[in-house]
Amino acid sequence: MTRKALVVEDEKELGELLGEHLRRWGYVPTVLNEGKAAVSWVRENQPCLILLDLLLPDLDGFSICETLKLERETNLIPIIMVTALSGQEDKVKGLQVGANRYLTKPFTADDLHREIQEAIAWLEDLRRRGTEGEIRFQLQSDTQALDELNHLLGSLFLFSGLTLAQVKQLTTAVRELGTNAIEWGHQKQIDRIVTVDYRIDPEKVAIVIKDTGPGFDPKNLPHAADLDDPLGHFMVREALGLREGGFGILLSRGLVDDLTYNETGNEVRLVKRFKAKAHLEMDEQKRAAMQGCNN
Repeated sequence: MTRKALVVEDEKELGELLGEHLRRWGYVPTVLNEGKAAVSWVRENQPCLILLDLLLPDLDGFSICETLKLERETNLIPIIMVTALSGQEDKVKGLQVGANRYLTKPFTADDLHREIQEAIAWLEDLRRRGTEGEIRFQLQSDTQALDELNHLLGSLFLFSGLTLAQVKQLTTAVRELGTNAIEWGHQKQIDRIVTVDYRIDPEKVAIVIKDTGPGFDPKNLPHAADLDDPLGHFMVREALGLREGGFGILLSRGLVDDLTYNETGNEVRLVKRFKAKAHLEMDEQKRAAMQGCNN
């Protein structure tokens, strides 16, 4: 089966060179030197892989990536950003809008091949598990960035099988536990990165929020509200000089179907279930395309 790939690169010579590498690795590449046609081309052709420059003459690659990752028909397609933008803020922004990998110029053919293999391995893992969509976001430890992410997630949820009420419940839970990761896990150190994975399966949506802090024991939180004693933490917080609060985890447990932490306590998984609907099922053509991308 033909493995289509798209290269969006305004430097024509580099675009052709990237295309040659892809041919050598078994892909049939198309090279676009502008960004305006990229989204429509992807929708129509459903490629197995996209190499996306960011500094394009008409559209920026961030916008193209975000558009494709927010659409159910295209958000499983691996996107590797290939760019001269090497700053940490640019990389974080690229990952925030859903890019699978971020590769800065100059790079070698081996570097590119390794990134492609990682991206395809991600897709193959999704296919094995029957996942219909997954996006990874990485954001700085800032509540404004969290609010922007939650807005994106809200848009994604509306395309799932969740009702509007369930969408509100899940976004509220994400906001509460994302704030915990920023304030407790990272102590408001803005340069530390919070990772948020969005995954939609045939009958559920799962969100995984992970910080890089030392973690905690979720069973031993004297400063947080407990179901058996929801007000007992007030005195503890007052003694520690903490602001009023501590209801985030308890509130979130009531808003989702499952809430579980990893052993370290720096990763939390939220699950919201819904009834499977016909329009959520991937058609055979798309399944065949996913299979072909892994062959």
